[in-house]
Amino acid sequence: MAVAYSKHTTLYILNTKCGMKVGVVKVYKYLYFLISVILLTCYFLTGCEMDKGTSKGKVTSSLDRTSFFPRSVPAGNYTKYDINLKMSSVGEFEVDANINIKNTSEDAWNELVFYFIPNIFTKATSEKLNYSLDVPARLQFKKVVVEKIPMKYTLNKDKLTVPLKSSIGPGDEVKVEFSYEFTLPEGGLRFTKSNENYHLAQFYPMVATYRNHNWNKEEYRFRGETYHNGFSNFKVSYDIPKGYTFASTSENDVYPGKSMGSFEVNNVKEVFIAILKDPKVIQKQEENVNIRVFGFEDKEDLYKEISEVASDALSYFQKNIGPYPFSQLDIVIDGLGMEYPGIVTANSIYNNKPLEPKLLKKTVIHEIAHQWFYGIISNDPYHDAWLDEGFADFATELYIHSTNNEEVPYSSMYAAIQNLDPLPVNLPLDEYEEGKQSSYIYGKSSVMLWSLFEGRGGLKEAEKFLRIYYQYYQFKEVDSKEFIRFTEHYFRLNDDSVFAEWLLVK
Repeated sequence: MAVAYSKHTTLYILNTKCGMKVGVVKVYKYLYFLISVILLTCYFLTGCEMDKGTSKGKVTSSLDRTSFFPRSVPAGNYTKYDINLKMSSVGEFEVDANINIKNTSEDAWNELVFYFIPNIFTKATSEKLNYSLDVPARLQFKKVVVEKIPMKYTLNKDKLTVPLKSSIGPGDEVKVEFSYEFTLPEGGLRFTKSNENYHLAQFYPMVATYRNHNWNKEEYRFRGETYHNGFSNFKVSYDIPKGYTFASTSENDVYPGKSMGSFEVNNVKEVFIAILKDPKVIQKQEENVNIRVFGFEDKEDLYKEISEVASDALSYFQKNIGPYPFSQLDIVIDGLGMEYPGIVTANSIYNNKPLEPKLLKKTVIHEIAHQWFYGIISNDPYHDAWLDEGFADFATELYIHSTNNEEVPYSSMYAAIQNLDPLPVNLPLDEYEEGKQSSYIYGKSSVMLWSLFEGRGGLKEAEKFLRIYYQYYQFKEVDSKEFIRFTEHYFRLNDDSVFAEWLLVK
């Protein structure tokens, strides 16, 4: 008997490929079943050790599994995307997207709400928002169809609203078809053309989450991530000009790439596609993961160093947090530092000049850490951005201190935030003063996470905390309230006073 880990789910399943004859199976059938029940009961109720598949370590939970159960914030819908993408030789794109949405909320819907971020970077919208573009995007819808009926729609900034002829009740499904054309802007954020490369971030209509009897869609902001989606399934087919390399969320992309192809990926928050012109590629195998670094300058030595750092960080995170869910990780050294499932970009911060090598490597580590904190453990980045940004910074520092065999510098950490206003780190993005949100969402939140382990086991306990946090919340959504509940139980705290200086208890 073996216990196998499925890469794209959190489910542990029993592998019954025994290869025994029927007569032998009959003799051992009852014993096999009994051992299976004992092992699974041991794991789920007492937290005893089990091999985590692609993880190189074992996890032992100190939590009482009979009295603590994780609570996931519901997405309100479950979505399947089928996207066909075609690119012309002059960078014009055509998309046909068939989106199947299941209502998993308790309410009936009379409309559907999508994020459609490409519209932000059109001439009309960008000028209205006072955002300067070198070259704006162009966008034209050809059709919007709901259950084979053409529908009118409204598109305001990045909010795409589609009314429904008939309401969609709890448990019901609806199919929406979109057909549209666009070009990418130059000087955009994430969705942009950069150095002859095409960064297709959030290029399709993205179904918003639904909660508290409303569509959870906030105003677009140029700082931070203001879109939020549930875990979804994707089928993507593409047709791009020859001479380009296709890199994406798919773990099956190859180099040199093909101009036509398709992929499927399940249980991810979004899909990102990079269409790259003449990249220099460094590939490195980190046990079960192929790491590919795409660069565009004569800096092969730097790209090799980045591949080494990425390999080491990925190995550390798998051992000390949990399994990375793909067999490939792409790192594109171009554009804004940003994370997506299975692929990250890193070169600058908000389109400033390129980062110097030391900071670039640290940025790559941070974006890789997001594969766990955002990609696997989800949160709403508008209302609880600290739960991915703060955790990614915390995990990055954890890796650096552990690798360098350093003591945790608590004093210097506290000194770095002592002059900040006494604001919590979990305010919505629009409640921070312009340009200051990062000091709280990244900086203060990471320091206060470290403060939990001062006098409570330090670095090693922090690693254990993240392993168990991952074990409980992989492929779930967490909010600040649930983080507090988990942490109180983990440390057996009598009250929430340790959070008073940095978290608004909602």
